[in-house]
Amino acid sequence: MAKPFEEWTVFPHGPVEKVADNLWRVEARFPGAPFTREMHVARMKDGGLVIHNAIALNDDEMKELEAWGTPSILIVPNGGHRMDSRIWKKRYPSLKVVAPPGAKEKVEQIVKVDETAPKLDDTVHYEVLDGTKQREGVMRVVANGKTNLVFCDGIMNNRKLPGFGGFMMGLAGFKSDALKVTFPSRMAIVADKKAYRAHLERLATDDLARIDMAHGEPVTTEASSALRKAAAEL
Repeated sequence: MAKPFEEWTVFPHGPVEKVADNLWRVEARFPGAPFTREMHVARMKDGGLVIHNAIALNDDEMKELEAWGTPSILIVPNGGHRMDSRIWKKRYPSLKVVAPPGAKEKVEQIVKVDETAPKLDDTVHYEVLDGTKQREGVMRVVANGKTNLVFCDGIMNNRKLPGFGGFMMGLAGFKSDALKVTFPSRMAIVADKKAYRAHLERLATDDLARIDMAHGEPVTTEASSALRKAAAEL
């Protein structure tokens, strides 16, 4: 696990992608790894921003973010995704830090957790995933009558892992040819397959338009079918 940053540290990243009117995404290099990591930002009705899996950005992108809304909620999605949490809290002291109950102890080694079950609004929702020992959750964002889901490590879609490091991680099960609860995900996140499968199936609603995650390519077509298939193969 990479050491958490003490100062604002920016790694190469792409531009801000406007996924929907109230959901943005940024893809960045992951230090020392052959895969990327993604931050998602949801805008609530009051203009507050929910930061999921925080990543430090360049000044221009941070100004763009601040012009869009006020950073209000910082979701640290699990105990392994704490790297930028302290520097975001230092930059925005009024941020409320959220983490799943089962990850709270690990997250609090880096930053104090304010809530484990936040009440956001009717367009942005966060819930803990069943069958994970409360170690991981999912953010649900409703835009234009459609649902977008943002996972962390509970499901992956890593289709390209370059280099020798990528080859080795592919052997370890990180690479997949479709949306999948990978072997590393099952080992680190899933404690009760039946309960987790049932929760994924409930999330696979007919209005599901898109699935994002902390690592991997977003699913933008037939998202509901892809999630049901991933659940069935668990």
